[in-house]
Amino acid sequence: MSSPVVTRFAPSPTGYLHIGGARTALFNWLYARGRGGKFLLRIEDTDRARSTPEATAAILQGMAWLGLDHDGEIISQFENAGRHAEVAQDLLARGKAYKCFASQDEITAFREEAKAEGRSTLYRSPWRDAAPESHPDAPYVIRIKAPLTGQTVIRDRVQGDVTIRNDQLDDMVLLRSDGTPVYMLAVVVDDHDMGVTHVIRGDDHLNNAARQMMIYEAMGWEVPVWAHIPLIHGSDGKKLSKRHGALGAQEYQVMGYPAAGMRNYLARLGWSHGDDEFFTDAQAQEWFDLDGIRKSPAQFDLKKLENICGQHIAAADDAALRRECEEYLQAAGLPALDAAQSSALEKALYCLKDRAKTLPELLDKAHFALTSRPVECDEKAAKNLDTVSRGILAELTPHLQNVNWDKETLEDVLNGFAAAKDTKFGKLAGPLRAALAGRAVTPSVFDMMLVLGRDESLARLEDAAI
Repeated sequence: MSSPVVTRFAPSPTGYLHIGGARTALFNWLYARGRGGKFLLRIEDTDRARSTPEATAAILQGMAWLGLDHDGEIISQFENAGRHAEVAQDLLARGKAYKCFASQDEITAFREEAKAEGRSTLYRSPWRDAAPESHPDAPYVIRIKAPLTGQTVIRDRVQGDVTIRNDQLDDMVLLRSDGTPVYMLAVVVDDHDMGVTHVIRGDDHLNNAARQMMIYEAMGWEVPVWAHIPLIHGSDGKKLSKRHGALGAQEYQVMGYPAAGMRNYLARLGWSHGDDEFFTDAQAQEWFDLDGIRKSPAQFDLKKLENICGQHIAAADDAALRRECEEYLQAAGLPALDAAQSSALEKALYCLKDRAKTLPELLDKAHFALTSRPVECDEKAAKNLDTVSRGILAELTPHLQNVNWDKETLEDVLNGFAAAKDTKFGKLAGPLRAALAGRAVTPSVFDMMLVLGRDESLARLEDAAI
């Protein structure tokens, strides 16, 4: 029986959750969740100068917004430094690593000389096979003994088999002269100790895999399944950068994209399941597999993102969508809805959500339900409330006082009134929109009246008729 799948996301807390990192986290989350496995989170905070609590908080907030829940406690790589050093000492004791007393100046001089002579600058330490009795009383690093002949094959589920000649691998430093572990060692030890079975990460780490495999093999540990995914490019085909728009996951929340739409779009960014574009979380978890990831970089396209998000808004449960609108307002630092507005918004969503691609667009369409009397008209709407129109509204209002407040009845009454005036309902629509919403472009007049209810609708018409 195969062991359960364990994936991990391991960001460095030196900034926000980059959208590329968010996609990496999503792929790991989908792969684990779809197989009943575990998705773990490790903060790679060994760079103490650049790691900040604020960056860690931003990463966690970005993941929380995207709904990427992790299993177990968050692992701090820095706090495991003692364990990393212990492994380096173990390799040293077993002859798989050695003490290197070469100074940085000596290494630099070697590389400059090799470069000048056109030789390989790969440093070969003279201390690799030195007898212990020859060791000076001086600072040293611990280096792993890289294989000198043959080749290393990275069996990658996305990139295929990648072969590297072992004479291209250096005796990598494991422990610095101050006793602190290097990143390469820390990653391997943490992944092993966390039981990670599948390492799904950006293909900029592909070359690291060969060096990390040296540690796995020297320790006799099982090498995880590698899956190095291509980077994300902008629409111009160049590596995604600030000029392509927002980069942090939270920025997309502040811009008003729904989390479900963002998950769907990011899942499709470099991965496919047939021709399916729109899918639910459950479908994504069921379908996602490493074989569906493409080798070439994916292109980030805001128009496609908006299209997918519009479909998710349309398909969303009204109560959940209302909550997400409120979370958006909070994230964007905008005024919160009061209890009455929150209730009105949820009631109105059925007639709004089919045509909005972002949450700000949705809230703008909901203006009629969120505003209160007296309703202020914008410039276009005000033009529809001239003296004649106000008189028509004053004449119309009594016809609505005692009718059933349902769509069919309201349509009959308003169309009948228009016919009696020898006009079409379209002529009434402009003044009605202005009176009910203060806007020239709104949802259907009948939908607005149903959402607002009899008393509020009549009160707004009476205000406009004065």
